[in-house]
Amino acid sequence: MTGVPASAAGGSGAKPVRGGKLGAAAVNQASLWNIANILTMVRLLLVPGFVLLLFHNGGYDPAWRSFAWAAFAIAMITDLFDGHLARTYNLVTDFGKIADPIADKAIMGAALISLSILGDLPWWITGVILARELGITLMRFWVIRHAVIPASRGGKLKTLAQGTAAGMYVLMLTGPLATLRFWVMMVAVVLTVVTGLDYVRQAVVLRRRSLAAERAAVGRTAEALQEAAGSPGAGVVSGPGVAGAAGAVADGAGGSGPAVGVAGGANGSGPVIAGGPTGSGSVVGGDAVPVEPVVGARDGAEAER
Repeated sequence: MTGVPASAAGGSGAKPVRGGKLGAAAVNQASLWNIANILTMVRLLLVPGFVLLLFHNGGYDPAWRSFAWAAFAIAMITDLFDGHLARTYNLVTDFGKIADPIADKAIMGAALISLSILGDLPWWITGVILARELGITLMRFWVIRHAVIPASRGGKLKTLAQGTAAGMYVLMLTGPLATLRFWVMMVAVVLTVVTGLDYVRQAVVLRRRSLAAERAAVGRTAEALQEAAGSPGAGVVSGPGVAGAAGAVADGAGGSGPAVGVAGGANGSGPVIAGGPTGSGSVVGGDAVPVEPVVGARDGAEAER
């Protein structure tokens, strides 16, 4: 739940970003069995173990609830460690990208749903938190083509509050601690809603900016094509429709004379006059020019030759 996948930085075969205590085999390659992925797998395996421990002996045995809390605490700690290792070393795999967020949501969702089933936590709290987590996950996929929404400090604080509150509910606390855990959970709910709305705002802004940038890029490409079409030595077609008939005249076998071509739109307007093979001709675009004078000029040139 740190917002950073278990394999979130770099590529395979790279050296660590900064010094660490891991062995060279774990650091210098991003294989499936790197330390970050192993911790993610452990967290996934702890989810069913946590549920079994929580519901053992009816779900209200203080000793078994303590064991369940230990499993939940280990899962939350491994979440912090695999995120730290992923940021420190170049450990990136497709498995880590997929499994880490699944493990995050699985352990918290299992805790909230189990506590609500046992009657310790109101269902509306579970619904709000799970709806937010699912909604933000889907929203990230919605904007992933345009931008990546980074994990914010508020999101990390939300995760810490959720983990602390859920852990306090797993333990069978009484007295002032039972009252305290309720208010910690309320803080977690508020942070969940506020950070969720902030993520939605970021997603909308990033998507709008990305779409605006794409439209601007298309416009620049169109302008570049127009400039290229109007550059010396290139033909320019004036007027609507599809280019009409074309004629050409070449003077001499060596092609030293000008070559004249006419291309018009559907109404025959917009002449194009292009030079010969030597590039000595010019490009002219204007109003409609009748084809007959150009044909007459061609006949005259043939007569002079």
